Amino acid sequence: MKKKYLGKTVGSLLIVLLMMPLGHALMILMEHFLEPTTLHYSAFLMGFVGLVVTIAGVFVKGDTRQTCFGLAGALLFWTGWVEFLFAYFAQRFGVHCDLIGNGVVQTVTEYVNGVGVNHTFTINGTPLEDFSRAELKEIRGSRPEYLIMPATFGMWMMFVVMYTFCTRTGCLFIRWVQRHCGINEKVELRPMAYHPSIVMFMEWNIMMWGLYMLLMFCYDPVFLGDHHPVTYAVAAVCLVGSALMFKKQMYIATWGRNLRMAYATVIVFWTFVEVIARNGLFKEIWVDPLHHVVEMSAVLALFVVLIVGCWMYNVKDAEADAKLLA
Repeated sequence: MKKKYLGKTVGSLLIVLLMMPLGHALMILMEHFLEPTTLHYSAFLMGFVGLVVTIAGVFVKGDTRQTCFGLAGALLFWTGWVEFLFAYFAQRFGVHCDLIGNGVVQTVTEYVNGVGVNHTFTINGTPLEDFSRAELKEIRGSRPEYLIMPATFGMWMMFVVMYTFCTRTGCLFIRWVQRHCGINEKVELRPMAYHPSIVMFMEWNIMMWGLYMLLMFCYDPVFLGDHHPVTYAVAAVCLVGSALMFKKQMYIATWGRNLRMAYATVIVFWTFVEVIARNGLFKEIWVDPLHHVVEMSAVLALFVVLIVGCWMYNVKDAEADAKLLA
């Protein structure tokens, strides 16, 4: 029988899982405490730092270390250069949010010499800033920046086509498609240069991007809607899929590969979390961290403990391997 690495798998899974609410909370805190101009510059710098960290990871030694560089870099890159940039342009050009039920959303921009200098956003005649986060959650569906993300579907598909028809990849899902569609037999597939930092970086961005668009399609009442049976079915498939992925992950011995598999498992599971939270089945404390300081502090403390513990575990494994080779 194959050996299971339950402790390593659970540790990797929890590290990546806790990054999700912490990343959400970081965005909310930045929006709350930073002035708009400072926020935009800080977010752009965050994305740049993420890119630098990812590229730096190519030059470090060791699969696990490269994976950690790619994981940290991808989180900063996605938050700074994807989420915040979408938010910036959505706000700048007056993209509406959607409402639950009936109401009127208005955006007004005053232009001076071709530049928008004053933006006003109202819901049912009330300025957006006058609503608390709890009040907004009751009347608003998705934030404006997420509503325009599905417009990038064609660009996302370019990457999917490249990975599916050109690349011999480690992604189990793409390999399944290649095998069952006969692509393996009819098309010459070649592996890319293997850099775990870049692999982790691309895995984060492609999967996050694709699953965000899937959620936006499911939430859109023109297509399906929050309470549509297909939306619940997508959530159920993601829950079952993440369980099967976790089962497979338990047999991965190395920290680097386990972390990369953990991200895939978590992001699929998180799709289930998003759907049930959207339908009010539990409260997302990370979208309102200022009113859940104790809980979010506990999440952060647990995350730090796990990072330190996994680092010590990895050092111990490395020392054991060195003794075996000596």
